Amino acid sequence: MQAGTIPKSIQARKWDLSGLQGISDATLETHFGLYEGYVKNVNLLFERLADLRETDKAQGSNPQYAELVRRLGFEYNGVRLHEQYFDNMTRQPQDVRSGKLHDALGASYGGFEQWKKDFMAVAGMRGIGWAIAYYDLANRSVTNMWINEHQNGNLAGALPLVVLDVWEHAFIKDYKPSEKAKYIEAFFANVDWKACEGRIPA
Repeated sequence: MQAGTIPKSIQARKWDLSGLQGISDATLETHFGLYEGYVKNVNLLFERLADLRETDKAQGSNPQYAELVRRLGFEYNGVRLHEQYFDNMTRQPQDVRSGKLHDALGASYGGFEQWKKDFMAVAGMRGIGWAIAYYDLANRSVTNMWINEHQNGNLAGALPLVVLDVWEHAFIKDYKPSEKAKYIEAFFANVDWKACEGRIPA
């Protein structure tokens, strides 16, 4: 695909995350399948929107076109957020006691542990969604945010650093709904801090 062109399709990615602490392989396999469903739906939407453009039906007054465009935001963000979530986990996590990420998180919340406590509080809120630590490019600070549906609540002009899926499908095979806190702890036992730090621009 050339830069600047509207994509015709995207490809599903693969991860080898078997053996994570507290997140079973069965959960991962189910989760990977869900992610692939988002990729499939994005490609179907690309195809249907291309057809409407080619037949000059890509009009804001066309309810079909409008609904497909709105749906694309949900499905596309479902792809990208899952990719960031899987990317920021590893079987061999390393400590994060120094470095650019540690400093950025700590500077915004008065210390790394204070940031982590706040992030876990956001992730532990009732409901389904995402907990994301965003890096605001405008003021170079970190803000922990709750995202309901994939396309609602993302911060404009900010980059996701740490991404945690807290929809029930991410943990229900391993933990009861009332045990979400255990899943959040398991996530932190597997965070790939180097991958998260790599999301901070130079």
